Amino acid sequence: MARILITGASRGIGRGTAVALVGRGHEVIATARDVAALDDVPAALRLSLDVTSQASVDAAIARAGHVDVLVSNAGATVRAPLETVPLEAVQQLIELNTLGALRVAQAVLPGMRAQGSGQLIFLSSIQGRLVLPLIGAYAVSKWALEAVAETLAVEVGHFGVSVHVLQPGAVASGGAERAQVYLDDANPYRPLLEKIGVFRAAPITVEEVADAVAETVDQGAKAAFRIPVGESAKSLLAARKAAPEDAPFLTASLDW
Repeated sequence: MARILITGASRGIGRGTAVALVGRGHEVIATARDVAALDDVPAALRLSLDVTSQASVDAAIARAGHVDVLVSNAGATVRAPLETVPLEAVQQLIELNTLGALRVAQAVLPGMRAQGSGQLIFLSSIQGRLVLPLIGAYAVSKWALEAVAETLAVEVGHFGVSVHVLQPGAVASGGAERAQVYLDDANPYRPLLEKIGVFRAAPITVEEVADAVAETVDQGAKAAFRIPVGESAKSLLAARKAAPEDAPFLTASLDW
């Protein structure tokens, strides 16, 4: 049994992951900005944790005590073309999706190094390796997250800590529906909004992602570094890997 801290556990993938891990006999520390939202999440411990606040992270990790595994899940997205997206919105995404993940990893790593073992599991996306129009700001944060994870994998492996990046495609978690949209009818990029729907066809379930996280925990250091989740993610990432690097990957897929 591992003692596992999950960020963003109040809903969606985070909540589903808590359920899956408890079902496999693990001890879960569920965290979210609003601890009241965790009341019905199965967990041994529920803590308030805002990944964008160093004081909040420090307080939560101090209360959490021993942590074997970090599931870094807290995140958000927006919809906007890069030409017109407010830079403040991009900064907020990077603060949450990228720096927030690093901030919590920094907090748990001293304990993992001391015990000579541990896992850092980062919820990324297919957009950590490719881009989709109007979701570029999110991709920026996830490409940066994957750089953080890959660097950590090189650095902390020496201390017995493994690092893993999960890459689902579209997930029926409600995250896309909650996304802030900066794209009114007068925006010249508005026609693209209808085009990107095809890339969200047949989203996978929260439970599929949660099971992939749980499998990664159970496999431990033997788990792969990058783990596509879902058949769509596997095929898209394989196509991206095989595509030439001299042109943007989806150029031929869009006609608008």
